[in-house]
Amino acid sequence: MTDSSLDKGILTVGELLLDRSLAIPVYQRPYKWTTAHVHQLLGDLLTHRHKEAYRLGTLVFHRETEDGRRYIVDGQQRTVTLMLIVQALIQEHLEGHRLERNDLKVRLAELKTALAAFDHDFDNPLSQRNIRNNYLDIARFVARPECDEDLVAFLLERCQLVTFTLGDISEAFQFFDSQNARGRDLDPHDLLKAFHLRAFSLQDEPLKARTVSGWENTDSGELVTLFAQYLYRIRQWVKGRSARYFSKEDCALFKGINMDEVAHYPYVEGLRITHHFVDNYNRHYARNIDGQRMAFPFSLDQIILNGRRFFEMIAHYQLTGFHKGGLTLKAESLGGCRLSETAACITEVLNTYEGRQRTGDRYVRMMFDCLLVYYLDKFGTAELSRAIEKIFIWAYTLRLRLQSVHLASVDNHVLQNNLFALLRDATAPEALLDYPLPMLRRPDPRWNPAPGLLALFEKMHYVE
Repeated sequence: MTDSSLDKGILTVGELLLDRSLAIPVYQRPYKWTTAHVHQLLGDLLTHRHKEAYRLGTLVFHRETEDGRRYIVDGQQRTVTLMLIVQALIQEHLEGHRLERNDLKVRLAELKTALAAFDHDFDNPLSQRNIRNNYLDIARFVARPECDEDLVAFLLERCQLVTFTLGDISEAFQFFDSQNARGRDLDPHDLLKAFHLRAFSLQDEPLKARTVSGWENTDSGELVTLFAQYLYRIRQWVKGRSARYFSKEDCALFKGINMDEVAHYPYVEGLRITHHFVDNYNRHYARNIDGQRMAFPFSLDQIILNGRRFFEMIAHYQLTGFHKGGLTLKAESLGGCRLSETAACITEVLNTYEGRQRTGDRYVRMMFDCLLVYYLDKFGTAELSRAIEKIFIWAYTLRLRLQSVHLASVDNHVLQNNLFALLRDATAPEALLDYPLPMLRRPDPRWNPAPGLLALFEKMHYVE
């Protein structure tokens, strides 16, 4: 592929949809965006509407010399959604006579003609269903008061897409693959990085380079583990939701509010006070004398603060000791707190028993780690030894009860005996420590997956 064969450019949404040569090739997959994707896009428009320009993504085209059409190789889902939004704006604002600005009337009238001439049959039942459902959802959005002339102008004139147009179809697909990490789909944490970098406030812009450097210097596998095995599952289980596999569809779980843009809702004020107090404390001249620094008091189930605070939060939880093999547990102490004899024995057995590397055992250990970290996140080291004992019995009952433990087994165990939800509403450690757990029925002597585990259950009097 030569540079001369690649045409690069930037188009506004209005310019893109006025292009009469735009076409969707027959080989493209069905339109699969759901209302969840649409809500995310519309939410981004509201969040960034005051910016001079906002990038919505990248489009890759193949220009066919014979018919002059510009076929969408990558970006069909977003483009079709933008068509639906503009069509809804035409119906609500132009035909509904809600516009006062003549330039917007002219532009929407031009777009009405262009969209009417767009020739593509969405004959796939999945495409038809998603188009219908998404359009109805969009129509409800554009009828709301906040979808005013300023937002219409922002979408058509200041929302942009980076475009790459190639004349050879094979080169177009090759370029598409290279733009998607050499054929590898982006991990959810990569998408979150891009989202939260865009959410940096103007005063935080000087910190971007340092933030990106810190993120890039972190092993990607460690980030995958932190998000997929721990942060995602804790945040889901706390809400009583299944948490088996973390995917791009779950990224919204780690998106929240932009502190400088969110309205003064009552629920935000506590976060706003803390956000500004921490910054003002750390910037005060007295810090040059006493050398003190205050960390933001993050919590695992809190509302996410977009931008800088998100990266600070991830760095904070990286320090908890999570790694690919699980939470780092020391035999005698944790978090500077000396453990009781029983709790120390538990940590020793968990670190050493034969079979701990089996897939099912790793799932159970992950569940144990998640609840222990959630406890530490809420109550620190208060009554930590008793908490370790309780969490051990709760988690490893599953290991001793089942001959084969799968991820679904762990997920179901949490949701049926949800101590995460119990801790969420707890005001003191006793809510967990006094929670009654069932006794373990003695396993068949012909099957004993881990004698060390069973011996601990017997020592703690949890075996019938």
